[in-house]
Amino acid sequence: MKTRAVIAAVLLLLVTLSVSCRSSVVEESITENSTEEELITVGFSQLGAESDWRSTNTESMLSALSKENGYNLIYKNGQQKQSNQITAIRMFIQQEVDYIVLAPATETGWDTVLNEAKEAGIPVILVDRRVDTTDKTLYSCWVGSDFELEGQKMATWIHDYTTMIGVAPEDIHIVNIQGSIGSTAQIGRSKGLSEAVKEYGWDLLDEVSGDFTETKGREVMADLLQKYDNINIVYCENDNEAIGAIDALEAAGKVVGPDINNGEIMVVSFDGINIKALEYAKIGKISCIAECNPLHGPRVQALIEAIEAGETPDKFNYVSETLFSSVSGITSIEVEGKTYTITPVE
Repeated sequence: MKTRAVIAAVLLLLVTLSVSCRSSVVEESITENSTEEELITVGFSQLGAESDWRSTNTESMLSALSKENGYNLIYKNGQQKQSNQITAIRMFIQQEVDYIVLAPATETGWDTVLNEAKEAGIPVILVDRRVDTTDKTLYSCWVGSDFELEGQKMATWIHDYTTMIGVAPEDIHIVNIQGSIGSTAQIGRSKGLSEAVKEYGWDLLDEVSGDFTETKGREVMADLLQKYDNINIVYCENDNEAIGAIDALEAAGKVVGPDINNGEIMVVSFDGINIKALEYAKIGKISCIAECNPLHGPRVQALIEAIEAGETPDKFNYVSETLFSSVSGITSIEVEGKTYTITPVE
């Protein structure tokens, strides 16, 4: 009888603990039943939730790396702080996860913690942004966008459009509302613009970070309007910044649109996820959007499955992307011998 009582008590305790664990909700961590050995455990360190693009990217990862697809996912939001992400990675190592997926806040400062993951035998897959390290063995592979190409495509569209409407290069006065300084997206998109400025002779008035947020984009644009009275193109490195910039422009009594020959200020941006930005593109308030595809989840899933099968995936895996515009006259552009079709916003 005593033995039966002890067994019953232990079973009751296990049931209670199971219910307690299943019912607890942690805002920054989504964990499936880690006792199921057949599941692949993945620790995902997302840099934050600064934009609509980032939120969509996170949802794609959570959906692909689900229990239904055979994964036990541990998700941590870095809140735009590299220190938080480093802490998360070390936690993943302690938990002996099978894979680490990292969307790094910046490119530098990862060597030590990634070496710790390497020593623990845990493959690291980078998404969206890259890391600047001489030791490429610290991560297995990367999946994301060619940000410099995005910048090149946007700059080419600006050149082709302004040439078509007869605006001389010296009459183009651009301000660049950059993304978070040091991020791969900011580096690539800024470089695409700066190279075009040198090639075509445009007047680049200023470059200021808007941190990829609507609020900062609005603040930066308001400040730029105080400094310069001849701005006719605003190059925003994501849609959220563009929405904020348009708010500031219209609050200052400016007309936003592609007709820069008649005093309008043309806004261009990147991402193509924000619904409001796409509506603005439809009516011409945003003249062109270079798509940045956020749906990395299925690609990361495929990479993990390849590694599980003993394969060695390509080091760099690019997603396909287009340009969106409702401005007539330019149906395609050419960059380095390759033609890219413009997708009409409808």
